[in-house]
Amino acid sequence: MYDPRYMQMAVTTAEKARGKCSPNPFVGAVIVKDGKLISTGWTQAYGSDHAEVQAIRKAGDECRGAELYVTLEPCSHYGKTPPCAKAIIEAGIKAVYVGIDDPNPLVAGKGVNMLLEAGLHVQKGFFAKEISKQLEYYLCRINKGRPFVIWKTALSLDGKFAATDGSSRWISSTKSRAYVHRLRSQIDVVLTGIATVEADDPLLNVRDVKEAHQPTRVVLDAELRIEASTKIVQSAKDFPTLVFCNHEMADSQKAESLRALGVEVLGMTCRDQYCELPEVLNHLHNKGYYSILLECGSELSSAFFRAGLVDKVMIFQAPLLLGSSKTMLYDIGVQSISEALRLKEVSHKRLGEDILWIGYL
Repeated sequence: MYDPRYMQMAVTTAEKARGKCSPNPFVGAVIVKDGKLISTGWTQAYGSDHAEVQAIRKAGDECRGAELYVTLEPCSHYGKTPPCAKAIIEAGIKAVYVGIDDPNPLVAGKGVNMLLEAGLHVQKGFFAKEISKQLEYYLCRINKGRPFVIWKTALSLDGKFAATDGSSRWISSTKSRAYVHRLRSQIDVVLTGIATVEADDPLLNVRDVKEAHQPTRVVLDAELRIEASTKIVQSAKDFPTLVFCNHEMADSQKAESLRALGVEVLGMTCRDQYCELPEVLNHLHNKGYYSILLECGSELSSAFFRAGLVDKVMIFQAPLLLGSSKTMLYDIGVQSISEALRLKEVSHKRLGEDILWIGYL
């Protein structure tokens, strides 16, 4: 009989895989027998065990006659690993409770049908809202065919990202900055523009997080202005780094010198000194990335909003008044109040003196 406590446990368990298994979804699984917890599992690194298989391996013979709780429909196809649905059947599990269906065309109901045809009791549709939000990166990848894009910025109370002289360190508090490092560790890509690299010389890696996953750092630089002396280039052999530029510059001597320093340089379509954003996302999608954190300036931020390519907004708001003209979103195609981009499902949390606002577009 279904017990919501164990589905909640599966949701919590799934978080152990966040940021560590893309492009696979991070899934949680729990095996229960006679009302007793037997094992838990979560998705391993891409190419390794899925959550269900890990839980089954831990449970061993105890799987016979047991119940499985899993946040996402078990896969039914051969990919990097055999079908999870087949492993569930062979393990002798008698009942499966599924959080949400998998929209991936390779699965999309086939996993549940495989279980039903084998005579297992299957129920689905539990914690759907919570799990859908948990898997928002994966669902975007499948449903939109591109990575999920988060726009992150730090602003003063009057909405400025810097003072009149251009100084911006540090608007946000130490707690906010620590939060950003944890966020980066859960993301596939941190993306910025050449203007930010030239102005701030950021490192854009994860620091002070135990066993941290390091995201790929991506720089949009149509004319390949990035210098070898920048922190991003100097650390490219330690942290994955990708620079997009126009096709001509991708074949230049400078591109070769950057590659020798560990930077991946890719040519793409660029117009008016700007990279084509849908093409950028398509490249990253094809590389298997399903989440992007934008850490860029006003020009590139505005371009992403104008293109309708921002899914989630995270604004760290500090109790400062700067009164400058440094507005982060100067042109997003809004001409009147009636055209304003209204955020949905808005939430907030305190981080020291700051407030983090989170919303969806």
